[in-house]
Amino acid sequence: MKKMSMLLAVFTLVPAPALAADYKCQGNRVEKGGSTQYTVRTSGSDIVIEKGGSTRGKAVKRGDDYAVEVGGSTQATIENGRIYKGGSTWSSVGEAQRVYDCPDIVAATLWVLQQRGQL
Repeated sequence: MKKMSMLLAVFTLVPAPALAADYKCQGNRVEKGGSTQYTVRTSGSDIVIEKGGSTRGKAVKRGDDYAVEVGGSTQATIENGRIYKGGSTWSSVGEAQRVYDCPDIVAATLWVLQQRGQL
């Protein structure tokens, strides 16, 4: 019985593996399973997400924050590590980075575009 409790103690100390993001940024590419899914372009501080040469959406710098736009229409804002939709908290940048292993604004932009069915 003593061996069993020691073994149980050892297993409870072993951390659970972290969940890997589905997508990963590699340079200006967003990959899934090693295959490029999207391209990230930057223009000044603005970030454009493309697929097959077509713009899906972009994050536009506005003061200290970003607005995620599709076709010129604001879909969400990214402020202080949070993603807002219509002034209410929609999600966090950290949550977006669990799906997209990318820099914060890129991950949040991809997350918003996914939620809006634009990817």
